[in-house]
Amino acid sequence: MAKVDNKGMVHGTAGSVIYRRYRNMNIIQGKPRKFKQTTESIRAATEFGLSSTTAAVIRQAFQPAYVHRDGQAASRSTQLVYRGIRGSVSGGAGRRDLHDADLSSIVGMEFNINSPLKEVLQFNHQVERDEQGKIRVFMGAFDSKTDIRVPPGIRKSASKYRIRFSLIGFNFRQEYYEFLEVRDLEVQKYAQVEAQEIRFEAQPEADQLLMLSVSLLAYSETRMEEGYVLLNSKNFSPCALIAAYAAEEPGEYPAGPVNMELSGAQLQRGASFYTMCYEGNQMLRNLERRIGAEATVKKKQLDHVEDSGDLKSRQRVSFRKGG
Repeated sequence: MAKVDNKGMVHGTAGSVIYRRYRNMNIIQGKPRKFKQTTESIRAATEFGLSSTTAAVIRQAFQPAYVHRDGQAASRSTQLVYRGIRGSVSGGAGRRDLHDADLSSIVGMEFNINSPLKEVLQFNHQVERDEQGKIRVFMGAFDSKTDIRVPPGIRKSASKYRIRFSLIGFNFRQEYYEFLEVRDLEVQKYAQVEAQEIRFEAQPEADQLLMLSVSLLAYSETRMEEGYVLLNSKNFSPCALIAAYAAEEPGEYPAGPVNMELSGAQLQRGASFYTMCYEGNQMLRNLERRIGAEATVKKKQLDHVEDSGDLKSRQRVSFRKGG
């Protein structure tokens, strides 16, 4: 029921409309209506939710690398993951995850748009994966004074930089990730750095999807016992993904909750394994059950209509002679 207050503003509902006050204006809007989702819309919603939980895992895993992310990193990473999953050619909507995705969409993902890595590090690099599955990064020569571009305040305070490469393996179907290897290259504030190759010796599991990030950490020398203090902040913390590789054997979707059991090789480096806070597999199972249940209901309805038609066709027809 709508009412008028002492200022002449209308509040409440009247029929199919809602009256409310916003500042000095009367706003009229229609009541929200329930609508039945189609199978396609259910699949699309599930896929976006799966992308959101997948992107959250990626951000969690790379947090030690980027240190500080910007406020829009969550939505930006979700959109990039969603784009990659939708670009898959190996599965339809609601039947695919990041292991099916076009991973080129997430390469270049920036964790802090306030200081994009591509603008801070102004030297060439190239990433390759050899026949043994090991990753190599080829870095061109650079001058830290001109090719590492940082804000004036950071440049004035910094004593050295650390270029950090972080390699992480993910298995979203088994719901774990592993910190494979971190390689640091320390660079003095004013230094000429020769071209070089950085080789990762970690041997990933065949079921792991690989992602490699690069971040820049700036340090100021102090007289304290620790020696250096980190200068990175929310306004300056460059980090981005520079490579991603699909798993060679990602495995099947789990039919139920995952209880990861480490193999013998994994137990030897078990401290580097982390279970995910990932709901994607559960979402896909729920979607499968929901669509299956709806299909069953529709089939029963169709069978009922057909049965009713058969009964009508079998009704007895009598003929009486005319008098």
